[in-house]
Amino acid sequence: MSNSPGESPSVDGDVSRLVEEAKELQETASSLISRTSLEEDALRQRVASLESRIKSLRSSLRSSGNSDKLEEELVRARYILSEGDAATFLPSKSHGRFLRMFLGPINVRANRKDVKLKVKEEYNNVRDRTALLFLCLPSLLLMLRSWIWGGCLPALPVQLYQAWLLYLYTGLALRENILRVNGSDIRPWWIKHHYCAMAMALISLTWGIERGHDCAQKQRGVQLFLKWAIMQGVAMMLQNRYQRQRLYTRIALGKARRMDVVWGETAGVEGQLLLLCPILFVLQGFEAYVGLLLLKTALAGSSSGWQVITCGILLIIMAAGNFVNTVQTLVTKSRVKAKIRKGKSRQELNQASDDKSL
Repeated sequence: MSNSPGESPSVDGDVSRLVEEAKELQETASSLISRTSLEEDALRQRVASLESRIKSLRSSLRSSGNSDKLEEELVRARYILSEGDAATFLPSKSHGRFLRMFLGPINVRANRKDVKLKVKEEYNNVRDRTALLFLCLPSLLLMLRSWIWGGCLPALPVQLYQAWLLYLYTGLALRENILRVNGSDIRPWWIKHHYCAMAMALISLTWGIERGHDCAQKQRGVQLFLKWAIMQGVAMMLQNRYQRQRLYTRIALGKARRMDVVWGETAGVEGQLLLLCPILFVLQGFEAYVGLLLLKTALAGSSSGWQVITCGILLIIMAAGNFVNTVQTLVTKSRVKAKIRKGKSRQELNQASDDKSL
């Protein structure tokens, strides 16, 4: 049904007004974006200049050797800069080839703090959800091998588990790279550790799961791989149980940033340190031991193939890297504690001299 002649001018006027309003809104939005961009560039230059001056002044204070209090003030200023809204304008870290390979040349840095914290929260949730599966799934496979499958692992369940491992390690590596771009303190080694684990999970998918009268010997490499996976599950559960709460405490005290996450070698208070570090060293030793057993199995001919040799080498590399990073962290902790004790003793000495002068 067509409009009457009397209604047509009114409709035409409404359409014209809507078009003009749309153009006006577009111009307003463009002006706002341009003005905001200029203000952001100015803030980014100010933040970069301030950060550079803080670093320069800290370097000069360290060379003087007797300025602990001033250095603490500079650390506090750097913390305010990195944890406040101004952190958005700090220079971002390089995205790296891994992110570009999977996501392309897109910017994964979040401008809003709540978005960054959401990324970290989701990373922690993934670790919590997968820690128990990491422990239970290989244990279940080994138990079913003994109870139901007559000592021989069928190919399908093992390969499904290895595919899940590949998916998990790829997802963790992607999340950790994104966290690092957004200001987290994840050490590069722990991301590289997940690269090695990704490679091992991918290689393990090509293993031939052979069955037969001597399948226990032929599947020796697969059994050792599953035992290593159980060890990894234990390590993840220890990290989540003993370290997460301590990290929250450190963040509340201003000793860690809100985007920081639990590392593989991070320890908590002294009691947790005494418990956790020996267990971590044992797990790292077991990881190297499994790698050596894989190499021995391949050389003995019980489980031939380049896959077994490569996985054994990767396990030894990961164990050595974990051990080195754990020792480096313990050395760093001891230096920080010695510095704190030195500062306290200096304050007590100054206080005593002030009391004598009075």
